Amino acid sequence: MLEAVPGTLLAMPAGWFDGPMIRRRDAADLPECVRILREVHVESGYPYAWPADPAGWLTPDGLTGAWVAEDGAGRVAGHVTLCGREVGRLYVAPAARGLGLGGRLLRTATDRVTAEGLRPVLAVNVTNTAAIALYERYGWRSTGSERQDWGGPAPVTVRFYEAPEAPLRTGG
Repeated sequence: MLEAVPGTLLAMPAGWFDGPMIRRRDAADLPECVRILREVHVESGYPYAWPADPAGWLTPDGLTGAWVAEDGAGRVAGHVTLCGREVGRLYVAPAARGLGLGGRLLRTATDRVTAEGLRPVLAVNVTNTAAIALYERYGWRSTGSERQDWGGPAPVTVRFYEAPEAPLRTGG
């Protein structure tokens, strides 16, 4: 057991902070984000159509925020973007699924939007059942659907979601 000694810093054992974390994405993360996106695309078909410029696709016009999830070893393992109040480009490396990273990324983007007094929204291909399950588990509500051309071999049915209402915050 570690003990604090008055007037000294508490020394933590090596690796004490090993665990997933969410941080802002920087330019140096893009090659790894693209590599993981390719894995996700091969395994689950997201994105529906592989972009000609994957790094550009991860940095869409109107980008207001982008975050990555790191696994316990500090490796990039997931990604999410925000364009205004729209959450997008959310994915987690196949090897890192089940660790709660998708939910943490979703919450990070959602918190940013609700801090501005807005309600987050997103759109998802109805065939992406894992993503739909995540959104619904976090209380997101479907607001409708429509067919759209997402650049693939055929139009897709897109379901629109909005986040649950943010709880009222009181001072105190």
